[in-house]
Amino acid sequence: TVEKRIEKTSRLLKTGDRKYRFELDVYEKVKSALEQGAPARALLLREDEEEFVRGLFLLTTKPVLYVANTGEEEPAGGPLFAAVQAYAAKERAEVIPVSAGLEAELTGMAPEERVYFLQEMGLAERGVEKLIKAGYKLLDLLSFFTVDLTKQEPEELRAWSVKKGTKAVDAAGKVHTDFARGFIKAEVIGVEELLACGSYAAAREKGLIRIEGRDYPMQDGDVALFRYNL
Repeated sequence: TVEKRIEKTSRLLKTGDRKYRFELDVYEKVKSALEQGAPARALLLREDEEEFVRGLFLLTTKPVLYVANTGEEEPAGGPLFAAVQAYAAKERAEVIPVSAGLEAELTGMAPEERVYFLQEMGLAERGVEKLIKAGYKLLDLLSFFTVDLTKQEPEELRAWSVKKGTKAVDAAGKVHTDFARGFIKAEVIGVEELLACGSYAAAREKGLIRIEGRDYPMQDGDVALFRYNL
């Protein structure tokens, strides 16, 4: 793919149009990296260079996340984990330590017991939780929640995943196409604020519900009630 693009761009450059010089240099840089066994994602490129590389649709430009299965005695990782980190760093990739044995134990525990166990192990959170967060970061995603006020208490929250920068109207469309077509507004509150209040009604009484328009960029942890009319 790269060689074909180089051949094509070289022919265009010979027509006298110097704008293809920069593009050709980018492709040559990518070819050199691939010939040395390095993935395209390992290249340090400027934004204008990345634009041309994205157009190549190379498999090695895809984001990668490594997961290292660590021992129960060293769930945060030991010497072998450090070696995996060093390898991943060459590809500008992240490594998440996850102890499969430890995760199996934690799965069978009650929530309160799980928190105490993690504290005893000196861990702030489970490995799978770190993995989920790293995956979201890698894919440039965020989570928002919708609240169903038609249900009996406790109110039901449902999580949705969208790209960072997604506008409220597009987030509404992910929940239901009618919400986007007839979008009026979004009533928004942070999930931590909502949980602290105990209910949506209590949050409304305290004046914590914000009114946002269609172009509002959704934030990670938002709880949204979409108002629409068709």
